[in-house]
Amino acid sequence: MSETGGSSRRTVLKYLGAGGGAVAAGAALAACTGVQQAQNGGRSGPFPGTPGWRFVFVNHVTTNSFFVPTRSGLADAAALLGVPEPQWTGSENGNVAQMASAVETAITGKADGIAVALTDDHAFVDLTKRALGQGIPVIAYNASAAGNYPLTYVGQDLYLSGFRMGQRIAQKITSGDILVGISQPGGNNVQPRLDGITDALKQAAPGVRVQSVNTGAEQAGELNAMTAAFTGNSGAKGIYAVDAGSTAACAKLIADRGLAGKIGGGGFDLLDDTVTGVKTGALDFTIDQSPYLQGFLSVLYLYLFRLSGTLVAPPATDTGLTFVTKENVGPYATAHSRFEGGDNKEVVGMPQAIPLPPASVLSR
Repeated sequence: MSETGGSSRRTVLKYLGAGGGAVAAGAALAACTGVQQAQNGGRSGPFPGTPGWRFVFVNHVTTNSFFVPTRSGLADAAALLGVPEPQWTGSENGNVAQMASAVETAITGKADGIAVALTDDHAFVDLTKRALGQGIPVIAYNASAAGNYPLTYVGQDLYLSGFRMGQRIAQKITSGDILVGISQPGGNNVQPRLDGITDALKQAAPGVRVQSVNTGAEQAGELNAMTAAFTGNSGAKGIYAVDAGSTAACAKLIADRGLAGKIGGGGFDLLDDTVTGVKTGALDFTIDQSPYLQGFLSVLYLYLFRLSGTLVAPPATDTGLTFVTKENVGPYATAHSRFEGGDNKEVVGMPQAIPLPPASVLSR
């Protein structure tokens, strides 16, 4: 995949997401101000009473720590809108057949809406068509697929995030090998990032050789995989990853081997070991993709689509790309916020200065 070849998809996510998603979310939240929870068909603020719509989320790694804030987001949206908390189902280890079976069950059970991480290009195409044909809205979250037919996608622009990461790596490393952990090679949730890194380095630092490391979909084995890869290539100039668990493994590996400041490191998401790694300098950066919004907005969009009688089309929404570095990691390290997977349930923060967004964000 090239930067040019992926521009159409990225443009849709960037511009529709920046505008339509923000407008839809803002309007709904404004309408719900002061709402009291009204489960099982009660009224929600100015909205009319609705049936107890049952939404189903199908996930590829249901027990992975990354999705803790996603589950908080979907639960919060459901409580705000007065519908039951959506079912969370799928596979624990990236098994596409198990995920497809969960979608099949949701269709057979006449779910009122389905959100699915489309980690495979082919497994969900016919299922999506069947669901839509039966009046069941389907949206993709966290990962989308070419050739599939969800109503929308809620999640990060994955290729672009990898490309930007590759550009950042090139600022530090211009030659030699780097290791890049990937939990599910070929999976639509992570492979586009690896493709983006590779393409960016071909342009900005062609002397860098990318050695991908298959770390597996289960968090418990990712550190072992990265450790084995580094043991086999101890001259690597950097240790990186394109998924949450592998990034946390990189942080721990660099810290345990005393390599902080001597080797490049970075990746994605905000697991505890990752945040600690950024704070201590084991990692140069990690990338935040707002997993909370991937749950919250998905429920919001399914709800509005049904409530409006299909007149409100859910917008494609890019949930973002924020580089978290030693300079801005402070709130991530201290807040323990439920919005990022922590156990702090407080939702009101103390007033403080807000850093000015980059010019590229302001000019979109």
